[in-house]
Amino acid sequence: MTSVMWFRRDLRLADNPALIAAAEDGDVLPLFVLDPALWGPAGPSRRAYLAASLRSLDASLRQRRSGLSVVRGDPVRRVVLAAKAVGADTVHVAADFGPYGSRRDEEVEKALADAGIELVRTGSPYAVAPGRVRNGSGDPYKVFTPFSRAWTDHGWRGPVDAPTGVSWLDLDEHTDEGTTDIPDPQLPAGLELPEAGEAAALRRWEEFLDRVDAYAEDRDKPGIEGTSRMSVHLKYGEVHPRTLLADLARRRSEGARVYRTELAWREFYADVLHTRPETAREYYRPEYAQMAYDRPGDQLTAWQEGRTGFPIVDAGMRQLRAQGWMHNRVRMIVASFLVKDLHVEWQHGARHFLHWLVDGDLASNNHGWQWTAGSGTDASPFFRVFNPTTQGKRFDPAGDYVRLWVEELSDPERVPDPHDPDPDTRDLVGYPAPMVDHKEERQEALDRWERIRG
Repeated sequence: MTSVMWFRRDLRLADNPALIAAAEDGDVLPLFVLDPALWGPAGPSRRAYLAASLRSLDASLRQRRSGLSVVRGDPVRRVVLAAKAVGADTVHVAADFGPYGSRRDEEVEKALADAGIELVRTGSPYAVAPGRVRNGSGDPYKVFTPFSRAWTDHGWRGPVDAPTGVSWLDLDEHTDEGTTDIPDPQLPAGLELPEAGEAAALRRWEEFLDRVDAYAEDRDKPGIEGTSRMSVHLKYGEVHPRTLLADLARRRSEGARVYRTELAWREFYADVLHTRPETAREYYRPEYAQMAYDRPGDQLTAWQEGRTGFPIVDAGMRQLRAQGWMHNRVRMIVASFLVKDLHVEWQHGARHFLHWLVDGDLASNNHGWQWTAGSGTDASPFFRVFNPTTQGKRFDPAGDYVRLWVEELSDPERVPDPHDPDPDTRDLVGYPAPMVDHKEERQEALDRWERIRG
């Protein structure tokens, strides 16, 4: 028999259940479809990283005597054409539970069935697939803590090795439809991304395991290397979460436990989006749509460019543009500032993040924004308004993070306190004054919230 392995968010060979299932069928065509519906809206970070990850996967396959066959176009057409070209009986995928991915796969499945070909779903990008964990009434969880307990109780299988002895196929040898080269998009000046690919993911993970025991204490400190930065590798499936969970299970530290909880948050938000797909764009709690928000304008632009006059906010926004990534604690601070100090709806910030974040994941990103905005599931109370100055001093006490990303405040002799430079110092170094009065805007946010509570 012959099968197609349609890679999507699983750009790896090891611990890939769908690939193993495909290899059991016989000859395998490794296929990737450049889908305009996904490529078009993606920002420069995700486009460039995806291309790099595809090149890495292609190189791994070429070591096994065949490269990755890449085609461009509507998956409904291109997957069927590829399967027919190699005489495949099955097309294997990891199940996609996102709003677009679910619809796309249903359409592809129907088109394949019309051609006498089966779409086989095996595994998913998650340790526990969305929809598997339900409460005693059979309903999805709306609060994280009971979800995480049920998620842990459900458990997951251990990781498996990459299949060996596979006979790989090349699409160009079977059709004139033609493949396409892997794109090589150019990054904007000043933007540098991490190394992509399965091997890079495993190296980063091994490096983090050396310091995971300190994760509980260090994860909120943006000025040090306290997080794993594995989010981008999980986003593209260069490593499966159960690979990480297997390593964590061998550790008994508080850091390992807290890191496992962060993986559970990722799976919780995927479950929420699967259950309520409209919440990718709309309010999970509809009453918050009634709140008065300001029209986005110059203030949104200043926030996007890191020119708010609040050092920790500007540091985060500049890091985003430089690395396609931002420290998670700072993500919460800048999100709170946009929604509660500038009174701009969360969707504007979520879109900006997805444009620049190399790890931009629809479920985690947009539900993380709703958490900060008070409108999501298990959300932070709206009256919890982060004070950006005190947050900076608490989590970046030495000012290392701010000095790294806000060049105007980098000289400790000219700027003794980078979190709260005095007006004369700001003028001296060319750093803007705060664009708003935080105390006043906090009260304004609470007043607007009180009006919708009534």
